[in-house]
Amino acid sequence: MIIDFHTHTFPAKISQGVLEKLSLKSHTAYFTDGSADGLVSSMQEGGIDYSVNLPVMTNAGQVEKVNDALIAEREELRQKGIITFGGMHPDYENYKTELIRLRQSGILGIKIHPAYQNTDIDDVRMMRIIDAASELGLIIVTHAGIDIGIYDHNYASVPQILKVVDTLHPEKFVLAHMGNWGCWEDVERDLAGSPVWLDTAFAIGPVTPDRKSGQKPYLSFNLSDEAFLRIVRKHGADRILFATDSPWEDQKDYVNRMNRIPLTEEEEDMIFSRNAEKLLKL
Repeated sequence: MIIDFHTHTFPAKISQGVLEKLSLKSHTAYFTDGSADGLVSSMQEGGIDYSVNLPVMTNAGQVEKVNDALIAEREELRQKGIITFGGMHPDYENYKTELIRLRQSGILGIKIHPAYQNTDIDDVRMMRIIDAASELGLIIVTHAGIDIGIYDHNYASVPQILKVVDTLHPEKFVLAHMGNWGCWEDVERDLAGSPVWLDTAFAIGPVTPDRKSGQKPYLSFNLSDEAFLRIVRKHGADRILFATDSPWEDQKDYVNRMNRIPLTEEEEDMIFSRNAEKLLKL
């Protein structure tokens, strides 16, 4: 079994526009049409059994509306192999009530994105969301490190993340992009071994340029295979989650990238499926 713990879909009527806008911003390619059906096709081609859908709320006004739609579609998506999380924004006032609603609706986790939400992860507004979600037993997935399209500030640096972990002790805290995209020395030195989960999304090279413009990505900080393996061994393969960041990576190609890394069979099994099965209670 293969579980992709980090993917994104968008409503069909806006997906193409969203992808083109974000692709232009970062000079990176996309590999599906951004829809749920596009993700399903990618999963079938790549041999992916389940994908976790992570919505990103870019303003507080989206929270209830987007979560409403995801709750309504939850069972239909699950039948397609897509396990959808909910989303939260630091400026959303009734966050506790909304988190309870998500939990009672069968949603297993939430996504926060400090960069797209223009809020440091150790800001009190973010920390209260993480704390409340953790108390409810929800999985919290956060973007971690530099964002390829918003690179003027690291809104979720290793020191900030460690402050959150040391203060709140969240049980199911997943750091996207191997803990801190582009800050690999900090990850290997200070973060690896901490009581957090790391997902592999958009971390194993290379970054694929936007096909239309032909321009190179603004940033290309992906890990070498050797550095990836060192971080896995120091952190523990039992807390690494296979993830691609589809549509920003090709799922089939990303599986192949993972397969080229000299992991043991036990490590591969944990990373590709067993760790995610544990968190998702599959």
